[in-house]
Amino acid sequence: MKTRVVVVDDSALVRSLLGEIINRQPDMQCIGAASDPLVAREMIRNLNPDVITLDIEMPRMDGLDFLARLMRLRPMPVVMVSTLTERGADVTLKALELGAVDFVAKPKIGLTDGLRQLGDEITEKVRIAARARVQRHVAPAPAARTGEGVVVDRAGVGTAPGPAGHSAAAAGGGLLGRLSTEKLIFIGASTGGTEATRELLMHLPADAPGVLITQHMPPGFTRSYAQRLDSLCKVSVSEAHDGERILPGHAYIAPGGRHLAVERSGANYVARVFDGEPVNRHKPSVEVLFESAARVVGRNALGVMLTGMGADGASAMRKMRDAGSWNICQDEATCVVFGMPREAIAHGAADEVLPLPQIAPRLLERLRSTVGLATSRV
Repeated sequence: MKTRVVVVDDSALVRSLLGEIINRQPDMQCIGAASDPLVAREMIRNLNPDVITLDIEMPRMDGLDFLARLMRLRPMPVVMVSTLTERGADVTLKALELGAVDFVAKPKIGLTDGLRQLGDEITEKVRIAARARVQRHVAPAPAARTGEGVVVDRAGVGTAPGPAGHSAAAAGGGLLGRLSTEKLIFIGASTGGTEATRELLMHLPADAPGVLITQHMPPGFTRSYAQRLDSLCKVSVSEAHDGERILPGHAYIAPGGRHLAVERSGANYVARVFDGEPVNRHKPSVEVLFESAARVVGRNALGVMLTGMGADGASAMRKMRDAGSWNICQDEATCVVFGMPREAIAHGAADEVLPLPQIAPRLLERLRSTVGLATSRV
């Protein structure tokens, strides 16, 4: 059965082009095109599509307002297709927060040729969206940042306040403060991962081990994403920079269009951010990050594979486990798309498979259970 798509865009040209792109695919059909959200509302009600593509800037009702109402009243897979997503990363992130499965940025110039060149990307994201699990969304509240733990560096010395006002710690802090000088957490994610990663990070205390994250995102979006997470989480969150020391109480996100890996520099872990060929069609690639975790961090690593399409990172996550890491995969029921966790599980990479809300508590429990073991595993 073909995937039935409704296109919502105020541009007649874009509606025509997207319809043409969709109808060229043997497994999908554009069953309707709406010029604004009010027309779209009736079309969705009457035609019951499997997926809609949605512009952001439209007459009569803003696309984000329409998305918010849609996901509250009739949750369904949505792929954002808008010029605003390219220059307005905050708008894109808001759309993902509201429940959009993914997004495609319209080209700035050469709209007709540009959209046709994006045809494969658009239709692939429609296919993924059609299989996605869509749920009603509750907006996150910022996490408190004082009195929530300690941040201790690898030498056991209290760090200065972080860039977002994280409190400093005295030397020899609490249990996680000591363990965080030895351990690192590695997270890989793709479709649906922006919100899954947000939920996980929001439940980590300020004295958590350093966290390295590869989320499939294009250039221009990861800095805004990191700033958003930093405003919500107890740990400091930033885009990773090449050569910077990886500190407890901090999370580092691979910049869009660049790979992220971890290396050793003396007694410290440092981030390596570099250009290179895509791996598993992705840059950044989870495979690159997880392979470095297996090679450099070994049994001091904790790996997490979150929602996403494809198999990026699955074989490297198995290498992590073979090197002694403790790995968790998100379960199917809480994934937007179960592809990446499923592949990691099939590779024998998972020690546990858990619902998303249980992953952060289990990571902390695992850390506490390794008291006395970490110092021999650096």
